Order: sequence, then structure tokens, then C-alpha cells
Amino acid sequence: MPYLQTLPDGALLLRLQVQPRASRTELAGLHDNALKLRLTTPPIEGRANKAVIDFLAKRLRLPKKAFTIKSGLHSREKLVLIRGCTEEAVHQLVAGGEHEAPPGK
Repeated sequence: MPYLQTLPDGALLLRLQVQPRASRTELAGLHDNALKLRLTTPPIEGRANKAVIDFLAKRLRLPKKAFTIKSGLHSREKLVLIRGCTEEAVHQLVAGGEHEAPPGK
């Protein structure tokens, strides 16, 4: 999938298109080869970035330290590095939308 890449060390690189100040927090399908994530949080003082990590950690059942925003801290387009997770877990998250995915590895 163009929004997800497995790196040689087994970590995943997730491409997100983030829409802050949405009416609700949810996954909204694909947008320009990225997974679209709508957030109710405004992009002020890093709150939207924190909300991205919180959302992914909760849905993928991983600790927040498993996620690093590699690029896009001040942009809607973000690359998120995920450690300790499988591609299948992310695909199930995408397929299920708001439903929680099974644990990673």
C-alpha cells in the first residue's frame, strides 16, 4: 500500500494526511497515497501531533513511545515511524476504521 512501507529493520513508515479541527476524530480513507486522519484537536502548540500519536497508540494497542513523527511536525502531511507493529495490524485498522486493531507483534 502506498501509505505504508516496511523498513529493513521491521519498523513501519505510515504516511498520514491530517485534518485538524474536524467535527470528530476518525480515519477517513485514503487521500493522495496517504491515510487521512481527521482530528478534533486544533494544530496549536503540538496538540494535533500529540493527538495523532494518542489515536494510533490506542487503536494499535501500542505504547506511545512506539511512535515517532519523522516528518511533518508543522504540516498536514506526516510520516510516522511505528515500531513493534505488523503491517497486518495497520491494514486491519484501516479496514475497520474506528475499530481497534489486534495487537502488533
